[in-house]
Amino acid sequence: MAGNVSTPGATVTSRALALVGAFDEEHRRLTLTELAQRAGLPLPTAHRLMGELVEWGALRRTSAGDYVIGRRLWDIGLLAPHNAGLVELASPYLHDLYGATLATVHLAVREGSEVLYVDRLRGSTSVPIVSTVGSRLPMHATGVGKVLLAHAPADVQQAVLADLTRITPYTITQPGTLQRQLAAALRDDHATTVEEMSLGACSVGVPVRRGHEVVAALGIVVPSLKRDKARLVSALHVAARGIGRAIS
Repeated sequence: MAGNVSTPGATVTSRALALVGAFDEEHRRLTLTELAQRAGLPLPTAHRLMGELVEWGALRRTSAGDYVIGRRLWDIGLLAPHNAGLVELASPYLHDLYGATLATVHLAVREGSEVLYVDRLRGSTSVPIVSTVGSRLPMHATGVGKVLLAHAPADVQQAVLADLTRITPYTITQPGTLQRQLAAALRDDHATTVEEMSLGACSVGVPVRRGHEVVAALGIVVPSLKRDKARLVSALHVAARGIGRAIS
């Protein structure tokens, strides 16, 4: 939630940014009253600024009368150097991977102690998918997240290991177990999940490297890894190496 910016010294810009910042992973749709409360603004001020934000395209008002993030804001976000070039250069390899597997394919990066999904191709099989482009998920419960966590700095690993939230009955919540999985991810160059983020969905992720640095992770979500794991890992590595060459 944004801090209170109703003080006299607050600028118009800080108040508008507080309204945009009121949205997060758990609050994707907000009413005007909710926005004003989360941004710490008087309702009339929030109403006036929301009109300008909607007109510009930063936010959009739905038919139900609440508000969501607008497409223009997302389009501008994609221009950020951290992700824009990566997504564009990786796109052909994601499509090749999808064509070879017909599974849901993810491209993700680490943002703090979470995994941020920057691109996705939805597979043809009926598998529960909770991630969307732009969503952030716990690192310990996703294949791409475990790969990125395995290569993350020690302080990031410690922060994640200290807060292993249970999402499904199969989510890894024991620090020792996760540490062993991270060590295996470094050794085997891939990580897996089995119904740890959503029931009925398994995933495998591999690192994407620029030189020796892991800058992203590439993953696939499927109903089961029992038969095709080796084939999927091989396909992921081929695509990840291609992306690595493209961004080097």
